[in-house]
Amino acid sequence: MPKLEIDATQENLTVVNDFIDEQLDGYSIKDSMQVSLVVEEIYVNIASYAYGDSVGKAVITCDIDRDTNTLTLVFEDHGMPFDPLAKEDPDITASAEDRQIGGLGIFLTKKIMDTVSYEYDNGVNRLTAKKVLITL
Repeated sequence: MPKLEIDATQENLTVVNDFIDEQLDGYSIKDSMQVSLVVEEIYVNIASYAYGDSVGKAVITCDIDRDTNTLTLVFEDHGMPFDPLAKEDPDITASAEDRQIGGLGIFLTKKIMDTVSYEYDNGVNRLTAKKVLITL
């Protein structure tokens, strides 16, 4: 299972995207673009908020079951416990001025991926997202 362990900084987003893109070779451009959006949302949240003002590690696992074409992304960090799925989905029918700030990225993640789950276990935040991919 391909795994990347990296300092959770915004500057490393390119390294994370390259790692994921490498795994998605042979799948549709649409899936690649959608997964890239999800990866950016989740990773940037870890880099921005998990460790406060300090820098910690992020571990990203990207596994594709080639028999079912199911992508499993797992994001782990040892930062502050935070369940992004606990927040209520934003009201996307409200005007931009009336909407609460935040939450749109995880909302899009839940729409793009087939399943998204979160757990906090033994000091580790773990967000798992799965999606059936379209082959070329």
